[in-house]
Amino acid sequence: MTVLAHLSDPHIGPLPRPYMRELFGKRALGFINWHRRRKAIHRMDTLTDLVADLKAQAPDQIALTGDLVNIALPAEFLNTRAFLHALGQPSEVAVVPGNHDLYVRRAAAAGGEHWGAYMRGDAGESFPYLRRRGPLALIGLSSAVPTAPFMATGKLGARQIEDFRVLLATLKAEDLFRVVMIHHPPSRKPGDRFKYLIDTQAFANVLREHGADLVLHGHDHVHSVVYLEGPGGAKVPMAGVPSASASAGHGDLAAYNLYTIEKTGNGWQCEAVTRGFRRDRGGVTEIARRVL
Repeated sequence: MTVLAHLSDPHIGPLPRPYMRELFGKRALGFINWHRRRKAIHRMDTLTDLVADLKAQAPDQIALTGDLVNIALPAEFLNTRAFLHALGQPSEVAVVPGNHDLYVRRAAAAGGEHWGAYMRGDAGESFPYLRRRGPLALIGLSSAVPTAPFMATGKLGARQIEDFRVLLATLKAEDLFRVVMIHHPPSRKPGDRFKYLIDTQAFANVLREHGADLVLHGHDHVHSVVYLEGPGGAKVPMAGVPSASASAGHGDLAAYNLYTIEKTGNGWQCEAVTRGFRRDRGGVTEIARRVL
């Protein structure tokens, strides 16, 4: 039996005081948005309580699916590096970036510089990367790309899609529970034209051909489970979680998922337990439990 924890979108604050030269274009808009609205939603005491509860469950591995920062200021990456070190060692925590982590093009190197050890596979490779942890095969994909103001779309790109296809094909020969980590949900919904994964169809084609056992994502800041099509009509669960620091607003409050994975005969059983905050109850509590 292996336990995998999944949290996402911590949007770690407070926002450092920027230099004026750092506030151009999209960053300026994000800075205003943080102070007008987002800082009231993303609270660090909420994140601290949620992480304390997560660590008390003693998962074997933690998956963090992006948006650690807000407008990708250089000082934000220093703060988030301390957060990651408190969360666990690089071998215990697997990270993929979100759109806020690559908010502007000039922030491209910062994530690798400060979080690089958390975003590599067992052989030191970058995206897509592979970590084998007992019966788990954790595959990390990066959908983070810089976008224009008011846009939050993601893209994997042809090279990463092809490497992902080869990786899944190779893993077919191994008896592993394959978990795919990505920030943007690889499915389309009405009204998401400014924040969807551009190559959703290419991802779906790979999954339909080679399959996986679980897809984890963030980005939407809500509880969700959607089933994608795998080989031969099999269904692959795709699960999203709210922001790990959300304490207000219209979305779901902060929560994370725990997946207990164990071999059963010729297949796998995966039980998902959601723990987090509820509007009718204080503190972190169990919200839901289901078998995927």
